[in-house]
Amino acid sequence: MKKTLGDILIEDGILTEQDLLEALKTQSKSNIPLTHILQKKGLAGEIDILKSLAKLHNLSFQEKIEIAEFHDVFRLVPNKLIQKSRLVPFDLKKKTVKIALCDPTDLHPMDDIRFFLKGYKVEFILVPEPEIMRIIHSHYDTTTSETKELMDEMDGDFGDISDLETDNLDLSNEAPIIKMVNVILSQAVSERASDIHIEPYEKSLVVRYRVDGILHKVLTPPKSFLSGISTRIKIMSNLNIAENRLPQDGRIKLKLAGKDVDIRVSFIPCQYGERVVMRVLNKTDQKYSLGTMGLYEDFQKMIRELIYKPHGIILVTGPTGSGKSTTLYSALSELNTEERNIITCEDPVEYQIDGISQMQMQEKIGLTFATGLRAILRQDPDVVMVGEIRDQETARIAIQASLTGHLVFSTLHTNDAASAVTRLVDMGIEPYLITSTVLGFMAQRLVRVICKDCKISYKPTQKELDSLGIKTKDLKSGVLYKGKGCSSCMNTGYKGRTGIYELLVMNSEVKKVVLDGSDSNKILEVAKATGLSVLKEYGKRKVIDGVTTPEEVLRVT
Repeated sequence: MKKTLGDILIEDGILTEQDLLEALKTQSKSNIPLTHILQKKGLAGEIDILKSLAKLHNLSFQEKIEIAEFHDVFRLVPNKLIQKSRLVPFDLKKKTVKIALCDPTDLHPMDDIRFFLKGYKVEFILVPEPEIMRIIHSHYDTTTSETKELMDEMDGDFGDISDLETDNLDLSNEAPIIKMVNVILSQAVSERASDIHIEPYEKSLVVRYRVDGILHKVLTPPKSFLSGISTRIKIMSNLNIAENRLPQDGRIKLKLAGKDVDIRVSFIPCQYGERVVMRVLNKTDQKYSLGTMGLYEDFQKMIRELIYKPHGIILVTGPTGSGKSTTLYSALSELNTEERNIITCEDPVEYQIDGISQMQMQEKIGLTFATGLRAILRQDPDVVMVGEIRDQETARIAIQASLTGHLVFSTLHTNDAASAVTRLVDMGIEPYLITSTVLGFMAQRLVRVICKDCKISYKPTQKELDSLGIKTKDLKSGVLYKGKGCSSCMNTGYKGRTGIYELLVMNSEVKKVVLDGSDSNKILEVAKATGLSVLKEYGKRKVIDGVTTPEEVLRVT
């Protein structure tokens, strides 16, 4: 008699016979797959089930896979089949192609793969679905497929590329290069990319998009296209096309799919050619308000209490790309009324807000944050925003501004709110000035949001719960959530980002330890005792509410 999955799980010591009977009883009432029931009840983990499934179907099991070299034979399998069936060619040894699969019971796609790989021996390997989705996204993404088709079209249009390379301007005027740059830009907007990276290496050229804070490779054009692509982008951003030895910065303004898009362009010379990074600023989609930042009601109330104070300093901290500028813009938008004069000095001015005067810093001509802030104070402002406090001079002027009746917003590059105090002290600011001017420090990070189109519930392991200090009784219906991966989220399981925060209010207890010259650990300890909720605690609330996953919170904290 043929063994079942349950038999193997019992043999391997994963289940008891009683566990299996209970799971089968639940299955008979619900028609839910046995594997899902076992995971939901916490009777078996995904890896344990997959290992037993591999034994049942006489397959090998691998928890992790990598494509060391992308062989031409992999392209014999249509991209649509890979996306749909989640069967991924990932290795070639002699005439044997290894295919990763996550569902060994679905036989039709396996037959299709064999058809496309005639002449090759096919070996199927059972692999966890998230690992397969990672490889699909890295190497078989639909974007990569579309741009590859474009490159195939372009091959016939170029003629002798080596001849074209001798004249940069002529190459940039070739329609295929223009078409390729247009596709790269439009695809970035449609994929919600915040940055586009064009990176030359010794034998390759790589195009990557940063989507929801994570870089994804989308295209590998021939290295010979670099000169034409670079020149085309320089022409669009009004840069010197003849200069390739010095860094250059420019700007492109476009209207794509009815959206106003501002693109900041940066060129730097590298060993194998100029590297280009373009920051995509989608003006149409930006709506700044405290209500759209992912803030819980209690946090919104605390922040509003601070920003409506008549004077003082509010500092937002966090690494690059953690959403500090968005937080400042949201606070300014809240205060933006006819009765207030709001002026900012920024480097660069990312988004224009009606009713607010924004000044672009120009360090080359001596317009720094310090000189800009001095000038602003002669413009009778009520609210001032300084893009970043980088040095003692800027910090001192900001403090003087708050002491003379202005509300000042700015940012600092520190990991948490408590460290911002010691950062100011390191800059040479006396503790008594910090306690008398700073209203609060707000630290933040951005976490990816679970995709609504493929969101599923699952029974978390004890290890997952312990990683964030979540108790089983805290869970809603005893489950957490994750994204399965779908076309809507580029098969990542995430779509969009939201913030997690900690707010250190400068109350009397915190002021006392700051004046005592305590370090950040002591400040944090006292702040926690007076109600500070740290980043991880805020992230825990988002995980329990099904907004994000434990992995995301741990990744950024």
